[in-house]
Amino acid sequence: MSRSSLFQRTGLLVGPAVLARLAGTRVILFGVGGVGSWCAEALIRSGVGHLAIVDSDCVCVTNVNRQIQALPGRVGRLKVEELGARLREINPSAEVMAHARPYGPDTRDTFAIETYDYVLDAIDSLSPKLGLIEHALLAGRTLFGTMGASAKLDPTKVRVASIWETAGCPLARRIRKRLRRHGITTDFKVVHSEELLLNQGPPTDCGTGNCLCPRFATLPDGTAAPAHGWCSRKSYVNGSVVMVTAAFGMALASLVVNDVVARVGPAPVRRSVRRAAPAAGRPSRA
Repeated sequence: MSRSSLFQRTGLLVGPAVLARLAGTRVILFGVGGVGSWCAEALIRSGVGHLAIVDSDCVCVTNVNRQIQALPGRVGRLKVEELGARLREINPSAEVMAHARPYGPDTRDTFAIETYDYVLDAIDSLSPKLGLIEHALLAGRTLFGTMGASAKLDPTKVRVASIWETAGCPLARRIRKRLRRHGITTDFKVVHSEELLLNQGPPTDCGTGNCLCPRFATLPDGTAAPAHGWCSRKSYVNGSVVMVTAAFGMALASLVVNDVVARVGPAPVRRSVRRAAPAAGRPSRA
C-alpha cells in the first residue's frame, strides 16, 4: 500500500508539499501515557515520518482507561515497545524508535534532541519535565508541551496558550516559577485546561507497598526486569479520563502539524465552479 494512499485525505486538506515536509519531519516525544500515546498515534496518522518515543514505564492495569497501547493482556510490557509496534503497523514506512528509559541528568545527552525538529513534552513528573523543558529551550529546539491533564472531565475546556499566559493550572504555575528561578524566559506553547476537580472515589494504594503497578516489566525478548513505575512513587494520584487525556494529546500533535503547514506556506486555493442546471423547457448553452 502506497504512502499516497494512506494519507490521501490529509493531502486533500494540506497539499502535497506539506505531506512531503511531514514525511521528513523528525519528532521526539517524551512520555507516552494518557496524553503522549494519543499524540504519537495522531502524528503517525498525520504522516510524520520520523518519531522517537521515550518512556521507561510499563503497562499497568490502571492505564487501560486512557492509554491507547494499554490492554489487560499487555500489563507488564514496556509502553514504548507496545506503542511502537502499533505505530509501525499503521505506517510501515515510518521510522519509529522506542527508548525505554527515563529522561534525567544521566540520560539527557543520549537522546540527541538537537537532531530533532520538534521536542514534545508529555511528562507528568515535575523534575524530569522541567529538565527537559530547559534542555530543549537552551538547545534552540521547537518545543511544545502539556500541563496537567488529570482531575478534569470536560475536553471542551482544553486550550493552547503560551506557558506564560496559562491560568488555573497548578503545574503550569510551578513550571513558570522554576523557569524564572533559573533565569529562563523563553516562550513556548502548551496544552492546558483551567478545569480542576476533586477526586470523588476512595484513595487508592498508589504510592504504597500495595500499589497495582507491575513489579517487573516483560522485555521484548520475553525476559523480566525490575519495572520503573512512576505511579508507585507518587504520594497522591488524581483521577483522569480518556476524553480529556486524548484531547490533550490530539492538541499537542496538532501543534506540530499546524507548525509544519505554516512553515510550508499556503497552497493555491482551487475553487470548484458548479453550473446551474438549465431551467425546465429551456435548452442549455454549449
